[in-house]
Amino acid sequence: MAPSAVGPVVGATTAAAAHHIRHIDYHAPVAEVPGLPTGFPETVVDESAWTGPQFNKESQYTYNFTNADLEELAVALEHFKALGLDGDLVNKDNFPLPTLGAVLDRIASDVHHGKGFVVVRGIDPQKHSVEDLTVMYLGIQGYIANQRGRQDKKGNMLVHIVADNTSQAKADHHRHSTSAITFHNEESGDVVSWLTRNTAAAGGKCIIASAHTVYNVLAATRPDIIRTLSRSDWPFALPKFRCRPILFHHDGKIIINFGRTPLMGNSAHPRPAHFPSLTSRQVEALDAIEAIAKATQMEIQTRAGDIHFINNLAILHRREAFVNGQCPDEKRHLVRMRVRNEKLGWSIPAELQREWFEAFEKPADRVWHLEPMPDAFFPLRKYPN
Repeated sequence: MAPSAVGPVVGATTAAAAHHIRHIDYHAPVAEVPGLPTGFPETVVDESAWTGPQFNKESQYTYNFTNADLEELAVALEHFKALGLDGDLVNKDNFPLPTLGAVLDRIASDVHHGKGFVVVRGIDPQKHSVEDLTVMYLGIQGYIANQRGRQDKKGNMLVHIVADNTSQAKADHHRHSTSAITFHNEESGDVVSWLTRNTAAAGGKCIIASAHTVYNVLAATRPDIIRTLSRSDWPFALPKFRCRPILFHHDGKIIINFGRTPLMGNSAHPRPAHFPSLTSRQVEALDAIEAIAKATQMEIQTRAGDIHFINNLAILHRREAFVNGQCPDEKRHLVRMRVRNEKLGWSIPAELQREWFEAFEKPADRVWHLEPMPDAFFPLRKYPN
């Protein structure tokens, strides 16, 4: 993976993105107190503040395994299997990568303290059993983030993102629909990672945007929206009702965590009538995030075998609509995890710590389903992603 010539985005990019948000119907009153919230920076001056056009070569964000890397992975896999351990126990110590490990350590640093995302490419899923492929995924992931998070109350560690129209509830759910979805973050996890087992016949690209670029544009053009996003009155309905901010300035970092579905509901997650609705100012703020993110986004054409690592605190992600084919290898299938690096992970704001505790620290079952399972195994109603 070649060094990427990226850096903080200000100036011309702010003006270009601001052009897009001027077309939003701003009907909310101007904030009572002008300017940014106390302590919030005028600009995020980090490599994590980028725009899509800066990445005009895949080598800027993709690491392609060499033949030597693949041989090293094969040796590590056989070493781990010889230990006779359950697959979920794989880690850096028992999946040794003497040369590739140093590369993955640098990728971990880039995800946490660089541009915030990397694609690792070169594994052929067709050459491995599901069990071996999963162990390799976890083994590689262990070098990026050593803690793995539960993704629901049943303790599912692997979430399968596949099209499923066997019921209307599934067909409308982000996890199983084929429709495009808006920019969002996962409810927990410093890093979201996924292994692509298969891609769709058409569409389904991963689309990401820098939340720090979104922040810089708003800070320069609409600081009142920053104030709105940082207020503690956002009524999240899922997985449990609570009010908290969307945007945080914590331990010197700008952090974002939200999704439209927990705030507004959708056909798969109808919002209870007794819950408060968003104000016009809050809707305006969400529309501004979406508009700026789309104006500065980058699209990643995913291949089977790709492993994505995305900083869930600084990068927004969404998916374009897709169409599956008739062949098994043309049916989109991602395996998602939420992970954390004990050494490199960011300090988590108090308002988000409950979700992080539930995911990473709560003494509860951890279940590993290597394939999609019936409804009873994966609760959907309380989990939008």
